[in-house]
Amino acid sequence: MKKIVFIIKIFVLLFFITIIASLSFYVYAFITPKFSINTTDNITYYDKNGNDIFDSTESNYVELDEISDYVKDAMISIEDKNFYTHNGFDFMRILKAIFINLVSGEIKQGASTISQQYVKNLYLTFDKTWKRKMEEAFLTIELETHYSKDEILEGYLNTIDFGAGNYGIKNASKYYFNKEPKDLSIEEATILVGIPRSPSYYNPITNFDNAKKRQNDVLVSMYNNGIIKKNEIDEIYNKELNFYGKYDKTELSSIYYYKDAILSEMDNIKDIPDSLLDIDGLKIYTNLDVDVQKLLENNVSKEMSDTTLQVASIVVKPENGKIVALIGGKDYSTSQFNRAVSSHRQVGSTIKPFLYYSALENGFTPSSTFLSERTTFNLGNETYSPKNANNIYANKNISMLSAIAYSDNIYAMKTHLFLGTDVLSNTMKRVKINTEVQNVASSALGTTEINIIDYSNGFITLANEGKHETPHIIEKITDNKGNILYEYKYKNEYVLNKKYVYILNNLLTSTYDYSLVSYASPTLVSISSLIDGKYAIKSGSTATDYWTIGYNKDYLVMVWAGNDDNSNVKTTDSKISKRIWANTINNIKDNNKTWYDIPTGITADTIDPISGEEKIKGYLCYYEKGSEPSYNYVENIEN
Repeated sequence: MKKIVFIIKIFVLLFFITIIASLSFYVYAFITPKFSINTTDNITYYDKNGNDIFDSTESNYVELDEISDYVKDAMISIEDKNFYTHNGFDFMRILKAIFINLVSGEIKQGASTISQQYVKNLYLTFDKTWKRKMEEAFLTIELETHYSKDEILEGYLNTIDFGAGNYGIKNASKYYFNKEPKDLSIEEATILVGIPRSPSYYNPITNFDNAKKRQNDVLVSMYNNGIIKKNEIDEIYNKELNFYGKYDKTELSSIYYYKDAILSEMDNIKDIPDSLLDIDGLKIYTNLDVDVQKLLENNVSKEMSDTTLQVASIVVKPENGKIVALIGGKDYSTSQFNRAVSSHRQVGSTIKPFLYYSALENGFTPSSTFLSERTTFNLGNETYSPKNANNIYANKNISMLSAIAYSDNIYAMKTHLFLGTDVLSNTMKRVKINTEVQNVASSALGTTEINIIDYSNGFITLANEGKHETPHIIEKITDNKGNILYEYKYKNEYVLNKKYVYILNNLLTSTYDYSLVSYASPTLVSISSLIDGKYAIKSGSTATDYWTIGYNKDYLVMVWAGNDDNSNVKTTDSKISKRIWANTINNIKDNNKTWYDIPTGITADTIDPISGEEKIKGYLCYYEKGSEPSYNYVENIEN
């Protein structure tokens, strides 16, 4: 009992200390200069040609008297019923939330006021540090000190996230109901007001049942606050809703995935202000190629219309690392989760090019052989028994050329263990992939989960002949006066040997070559008819993922498909990522289908694809001079 009394005393003491500190902050805030809060239109996004991506010629800001009273009453009722009486912080609500959360043992109730939420909306980055929380708290006090409640509510309604890429009540009204905010009915308003709590979960177009449950909560809160009568709850709830669900300002819905990726990249740029309050506006110049984005979106829509799988894809110019197109899902209106930015997935056999580069650098050639047969590897205290696709094995020695064409797992594992399991992880670090690849046997088969943008670091390096350039979306950021706040600095540094990269890139053209059909088929032969140029390509699959990654000197395209819940993928969906890849890279207008010049020190020879031995009219492969089969043969005779 004494312990409980002591805790209560401490709690009360802390409460009064908080009140006193808050009063001190209010006094200080009163004497500080007033800051501007009408910032919703202060960011303009430009594509690679300097065109406004969202064509923001019309202001999205709408004054409070142009917003339906239903919206205002509903928002205050559900989010902050004491909005017009508190001074930025609802202390009684804070105490109640603390008590409920302590009793339940989980976070069941929050206590952020509209003022606090509005301040969060004014930040450009997403830090969750204590320093940021303190800044937000003080800005809330400044906001309440310098602005009226109506001005705060107006700003809040113009910045809040209503889901599906719609920020502010005007965008939301147009998207969901094709109406101006002042024309919203009470049933429409109570649906919209419920969305910001969790914009994807309560999206009424994609999650109607969730949205209706939330609408009921909004209506009950309005009744509890005396806005509507009890009998009106069911009456309003049961009114029919007609959704519009279209973007009027752009014909590309996937452009919002690109926009989210811009904001994510900004989060890591230290040269720009944290908050819109510190600037008079931003101009963000990106690498977006609208034509390529449209092409990618169309291919995703076409190929994924009959599947439950999700998708992530990026298109990059290898010579400079510019991400010119990006898709983080098959439909932004139904899912705003950006898989290109936030998802990490097992990469499967697409990791093998980095393994085979390591092998080439350590004395292997396209003719180097290992026995391909069902194998159990003894790894000391455990064994490992990887399998080839469909349990197909040559049951004889095969060359590196064949191992790449057929994606032979046994060959890959033997190479990995022969080199040492640390060699692959070190190569991944060299090509600037930030995700750590563990020094274990299974890493050679792509069990590591890597984000697609991070993963592109490695393939940019291969596509750029051994030179690395960081994948990036933002080229430059200025303020509205033209002052440069940030500009991407190009590095273009060699991290791999150009000769071995050339040999590898040519080996990766075997993956779709019909002439190599033998005891097995090359992994991409099913789409060979769709490929109208010379590309280095590698596909990869796991139980839960399908990847296709390919490039030439002009473009790199990476495509992943899978389920968000990591459930198994169907074999019938195995061609989806391949077709998206082929139909995208083939149809990029300025893809000149440029292949690489032969570096100094490289020669060629024709070989038997399986055995790797020299063969007249065999398969053409490239070698470092002195390592080709014919050279070794002559040398052996002389000895």
